[in-house]
Amino acid sequence: MAANSILLDFILPSERCRSVEGQLEILKQIQWCLEKYGVKPVHVEKFGAAGLFFVFAGPKGVTGTVRIHPEGVVTLTLEYFVCNGLSPLFSTKELQRLRDEVEEKLKASRSRLLPPVQRGLAVDPYLTTSDERLLQYDFDVKLFEERTPYQKVMIVHSPSLGNALILDDLINLAESDGIYTDTLMLKGRISYKGKTCLILGGGDGALLHQLLQEDPDYITMVEIDEVVMQACSKHMRSVCGDSMDSHKGLHHEIIVGDAVATMEEYVKEGRRFDFVFGDLTDIPISTDPTAELWLFFRRILTLALSLLAPSGIYLSHANGVSSHKALSMFEEQLGAIDPPVKFSKCSAYVPSFMEPWVFYQVWYKHSPPVVLPDTLQSSLLS
Repeated sequence: MAANSILLDFILPSERCRSVEGQLEILKQIQWCLEKYGVKPVHVEKFGAAGLFFVFAGPKGVTGTVRIHPEGVVTLTLEYFVCNGLSPLFSTKELQRLRDEVEEKLKASRSRLLPPVQRGLAVDPYLTTSDERLLQYDFDVKLFEERTPYQKVMIVHSPSLGNALILDDLINLAESDGIYTDTLMLKGRISYKGKTCLILGGGDGALLHQLLQEDPDYITMVEIDEVVMQACSKHMRSVCGDSMDSHKGLHHEIIVGDAVATMEEYVKEGRRFDFVFGDLTDIPISTDPTAELWLFFRRILTLALSLLAPSGIYLSHANGVSSHKALSMFEEQLGAIDPPVKFSKCSAYVPSFMEPWVFYQVWYKHSPPVVLPDTLQSSLLS
């Protein structure tokens, strides 16, 4: 059951939408198309140069609006409640017919009927891409939800993706997303045998679990939200296995705490790691380098690099390939680091993200030679 919002758009010559006479004629034609469904006007508001707004209502609780924009765009919105997948008034064919009738009456040059926006579902199907475009998922069951002091944590099931971890309404990882972890760690292309690793974040346990299969010397993981780890240990064991069942093992330790504070302490202690993984927040999409998120991200980056062993590598996920400005901003930040660094990057399509994701590998320019796969695109920062 859901409240369906139906969005229809019609493109007309702007001169027809600018005059009061033209607006009233457009309204008359739309009203004629709606009357056969029992939909009648309730209120008309004239905005002068800003156009005209028309509210209507019909049987079985149908409501809607028409907005005539003087720029030549006419929007028609319908809203009604749907029970058990059945519309009380409009079927898909009827909506298409209504679209065609209005387009013909208005002699519109172009029209568009968007799929129903479903609101009020038990499991919200809408998330966004990295650059904030709308995505619709096939989530059908909510397995876990809790608001912690740090974030809203949800795990939902998708028939196509498996169980998926969602933090603050952003998808973080699904059972279908092995490629995310494989690409982050360059699995099969970097050897972790006998190496020390520091994971920043990683509460889903996927990276920890995969690294433990590589016979490392020791892995330290710092995750601030224990609720995330507990929920994933229960609902996403295909991703994390038993790696988070204990906070301390022969080759790993999980610290529940603030990654920044922990790194600051490690810097004071002179700790060094062969590999540091940034599996915290995405790089910000803001292009303001003084914004709070960028300041936080730069702090993480600076501390992480300061914890690298002489030939160490910092590996981090970044953002979607469509977030061009954010990725460029990140590379500018890398260029400002002193001592200077080199970086390489690669990308992979992550199923639950519904877009390719970019990953970076960073190391100090004057460190011993770092050997990375030839397939990676490398850049030198002076």
